[in-house]
Amino acid sequence: MTDLRLWYEAPAQVWTEALPIGNGRLGAMVFGETRRERLQLNEDTLWSGGPYSPVNPEALGHLEHVRELLLAGRYAEAEAEADRWLMARPLKQMPYQPAADLWIEMPDLGAVGKYRRDLDLETAIASTSFTAEGTDIRREVLATAADGIIALRLVTTRRLALRLTLTSPQAGRVHAPVPGVLRFEGHNAAAHGIEGRLAFAVEMRLFADGRIDTHSDSLAVDGASEVTILLDVATSYRRYDDVDADPVARIASRLDAAANLGWTALRARHVADHQALFSRLTIDLGHSPAERLPTDRRIAANSAAPDPALSALYVQYGRYLLLSSSRPGTQPANLQGIWNETPTPPWDSKYTTNINLQMNYWLADPANLGECIEPLLRLLEDVSVTGREVARAHYNAPGWVLHHNTDIWRATAPVDGAKWGLWPTGGAWLCVQLWDHVRFGDDSVLPRIYPLLKGCLEFIRHVLVRLPGTDMLVTAPSLSPENVHPYGAALCYGPAMDSQIIRDLIDAVIEAGARLGRDQDLRIELDGLRRRLPPDRIGHAGQLQEWLEDWDLQAPEIHHRHVSHLYALYPSSQISLERTPALAAAARRSLEIRGDEATGWGIGWRINLWARLGDGERAHAVVQRLLSPDRTYPNMFDAHPPFQIDGNFGGAAGIIEMLVQSQDGDVHLLPALPPAWPAGHVSGVRARRGIEVDVTWEAGDLLEGKLRAGTPTPIVVRYRNVRIDIVATPEGTTVRLADFRREASSR
Repeated sequence: MTDLRLWYEAPAQVWTEALPIGNGRLGAMVFGETRRERLQLNEDTLWSGGPYSPVNPEALGHLEHVRELLLAGRYAEAEAEADRWLMARPLKQMPYQPAADLWIEMPDLGAVGKYRRDLDLETAIASTSFTAEGTDIRREVLATAADGIIALRLVTTRRLALRLTLTSPQAGRVHAPVPGVLRFEGHNAAAHGIEGRLAFAVEMRLFADGRIDTHSDSLAVDGASEVTILLDVATSYRRYDDVDADPVARIASRLDAAANLGWTALRARHVADHQALFSRLTIDLGHSPAERLPTDRRIAANSAAPDPALSALYVQYGRYLLLSSSRPGTQPANLQGIWNETPTPPWDSKYTTNINLQMNYWLADPANLGECIEPLLRLLEDVSVTGREVARAHYNAPGWVLHHNTDIWRATAPVDGAKWGLWPTGGAWLCVQLWDHVRFGDDSVLPRIYPLLKGCLEFIRHVLVRLPGTDMLVTAPSLSPENVHPYGAALCYGPAMDSQIIRDLIDAVIEAGARLGRDQDLRIELDGLRRRLPPDRIGHAGQLQEWLEDWDLQAPEIHHRHVSHLYALYPSSQISLERTPALAAAARRSLEIRGDEATGWGIGWRINLWARLGDGERAHAVVQRLLSPDRTYPNMFDAHPPFQIDGNFGGAAGIIEMLVQSQDGDVHLLPALPPAWPAGHVSGVRARRGIEVDVTWEAGDLLEGKLRAGTPTPIVVRYRNVRIDIVATPEGTTVRLADFRREASSR
């Protein structure tokens, strides 16, 4: 079995070498220093600014003029007018913020030996151990979701002196309210003209078997061999329009409870909570001598000698990161999950909804962590409220809209600039993603999701316009995310991705309404609307067209990182090898033209696309590209660069997609198995219709698959080009290679 540890022979020198821990709400980066240990702390609601409305009251009066320019082919003029009149006020959203750093200073004990730091994915505990002049020192750090705090335990074989301090890049002050306690109280910063309105606090409580001295800005321990530190961070955030909570009181309730439990119980409760979710899926893709290397050296060596166990570890690390950054009741994972050390993070570390937020949750259901999607559902419930104001003020439309970004304050108006932000289907894509979660078997959220689907579609129906000279309905203004077409602009009408997303949204509303027994007349009407959307088109080079016009090979960035028009292949299933072979071939041609070199998350998307095309060898080549020092940092964070967590989630999802697929209502075993993984096993993969799947293979051939369902469920199982009808049972129904051979010979 694969050893599920990241481990190193030296402390982290930079942030992307430190090891992440998290409980969904709190995150820390653990550096593993010997003399001055650092824990860099984050809390998921600590953002700049405060409640605000980004509505631009001038937008509506200029919308129709921009549309007219677009439909007349005057794209650059339309984009200039949109930049001037249609964008949010302010033009930027609020950035996610770091909270503080905990510093643990130890005396110089001399030369260090037997150094090791690691992150055990099975226990979610980061450890550092070393010796110095005959003294053994070990630290363990965990972020417990069971009790909502961070805890650190230090044990030595000789009594030592320590000094502990808190620092923060935010405005505020450190003080010691009572002996053995250090607290930072502060407030967030303003940004882009929006006043900072969040109060927050960081508190550390110290327990030791030696003397504790409390100073105004630090704690000191003398003569201790066992030290326990309990940490918490809280803000005054209640929701996007309410910032009146008491952070100190929030911290007190959690730390009081944790202190009563003590380290042993805290650790045991944490491990049990984590393993109840993490242990649902196991994966073994094969082994190599590289497994004996430290993780940073394994990543460096992988390009020259493929390390299949590193790919398996990458899947489990992605699952670990998802559990650590998105739990029921927390904020969703942002561009960096919950880990950020700078007040000015790349792209503000927001929720970018033209691929990145969606990719953060591609892994959840297949990796059997569907609970982690709950924060995304609550975000969408929030933006369905704030998005109604923008829909009305900017478009005079019913329903709600979300463009290409949002933040903790749930802003939904178009930001940054028209060439990026004036894209009206970000909310629609998220709705479709939540509907897919239902398709994976979670019917319990359907009553919450349906109003979101319906409200988003209300907006879409209103803003679709008839393309002159046709009966087709298109979005205008819109764009194909972040790509510029040959006419000096990104702004356009009816890009392929919009029509693809809207088709999925219509299908979701129709099927969800049927399940709930609602809106029969609407369902009939929507079928006609769907037929008026532009179909996918194949261009002169055999490619799937990104725009209504055949512009792809004339575009300035022919190798663009986004592959938006391939949404229909993945994550959607509108294009498939079996049902739409011509479009699948066109999608393949588009991928070949685009190339496999991209940002980290762009590579993650390409893995999934090649898997859907059944090309395991090409998908594996892209996995290898992702698991290289250029695209994976020493701590296995995705190197966009800089760090963005969506590449971790997208890449891990792609590896699972190579092994099990279920997009067409059946379950496809080993659809894109590469020669580099000739033998292996995966268990606990979640498929649509609530099926759990185990697969074992040898010498490149299926040995057996086992399918489980909560209740007996008829299902079609595919292997290569052969289909078998079975009934998946709670105990599990097994299919073997001989079954497929027998079925093939009986045709």
